[in-house]
Amino acid sequence: MSEIILINVSGEDQPGLTSSLMGILAEYDVGILDIGQAMIHDTLSLGILVEIPEQESVSPVLKDVLFHLHDAGMQARFTPITQEQYEHWVRGAGKPRHIITLLGRSISAEQIARISEVVTAQGLNIEDIVRLSGRRPLHRSGDRSRACIEVTVRGQPVDTDAMKRDFMDISQQLGIDISFQEDNVYRRNRRMVAFDMDSTLIQQEVIDEMAKAAGVGEECARVTEQAMRGEIDFRESLQRRVALLEGLPESTLEAVAERLTLTEGAERLVRTIKAFGYVTAIISGGFTYFGRHLQRRLGIDYVYANDLEIADGRLTGRVLGEIVDGRRKAELLREIATSEGLALEQVIAIGDGANDLPMLRLAGLGIAFHAKPVVQESARQSISTLGLDGTLYLMGIKDTDAPPDATIPQ
Repeated sequence: MSEIILINVSGEDQPGLTSSLMGILAEYDVGILDIGQAMIHDTLSLGILVEIPEQESVSPVLKDVLFHLHDAGMQARFTPITQEQYEHWVRGAGKPRHIITLLGRSISAEQIARISEVVTAQGLNIEDIVRLSGRRPLHRSGDRSRACIEVTVRGQPVDTDAMKRDFMDISQQLGIDISFQEDNVYRRNRRMVAFDMDSTLIQQEVIDEMAKAAGVGEECARVTEQAMRGEIDFRESLQRRVALLEGLPESTLEAVAERLTLTEGAERLVRTIKAFGYVTAIISGGFTYFGRHLQRRLGIDYVYANDLEIADGRLTGRVLGEIVDGRRKAELLREIATSEGLALEQVIAIGDGANDLPMLRLAGLGIAFHAKPVVQESARQSISTLGLDGTLYLMGIKDTDAPPDATIPQ
């Protein structure tokens, strides 16, 4: 009768250790039921679940393994596993898997402890923890540092809404973003990213910059505030603000475009996903002129925004065609995905405003980026601590996966 043994090995990593260890097990025709290895600061932690075919072979196998590891300066622990325990473990594979991603400028023990408490209270079991961010030098800190770990859990939350509220509380208290996603086939098979433009892909709100140039900045800001308070909808807000720009010289558009600054991580995110063959789109309630400017700069595939009417070299104060509002953004997202032959589950949408919510909800991965609390609460995922390239972590992409030689078309 066969015996199941869990072998745990730890110690300083050495080249050829796995090869020599497997060679010993092979001599006894040992079967491998599960295996996992992790490296933390040159220290190896290796676990092997083995099936030894004959009970009388158990002692010789473990003796040879122990002697070999001792000579290599490694520590070993052997744990017998009953058939009942093994079958229980096998049945657990049928439980749903989810990914919890922790993103921030740094990761602390308190953050992990608080999140682990929530995971346990929700009846979930942690299966794996990996670091996605690069190795951080001790001297590196500040606004541009990145830290991320990915936690794989098994099971179904007792109360998903309560869990998300707990995660949001931890995020606000400890300055960390927490993402909870189902680990399905689409998570690592996204093929398209759609960006809002103003305050997402770029740092500015373009219409505010234009209003300042026209000398109507305060009036424009008042209309914006009315829209944010819900007193007027986006369409009316846009029409009233554009009307304030009547008579502005067309040359002002170029001057404003040259002053636009990309959001932190925007260039790195676009460079990486373009290198991986992703479709990219700007779907904005802003203006096409500036979307085209960014398209040339970053190599974006699609641009949909609002067209300003220009006559005799000056803005007329009107918008041409259908206004791109929240509803239209969602429609455009669907249209682009369909034309590219993609399922919506393969689409990522990123935005900061309430008018982005329809497309964030439609996309397989919708991310509220540095958004107001009401938008964060309505979106399924949010990033508030890192730049746009934090999106790569939610896609499961490690810093070491990003191609360093990828270039942006000029």
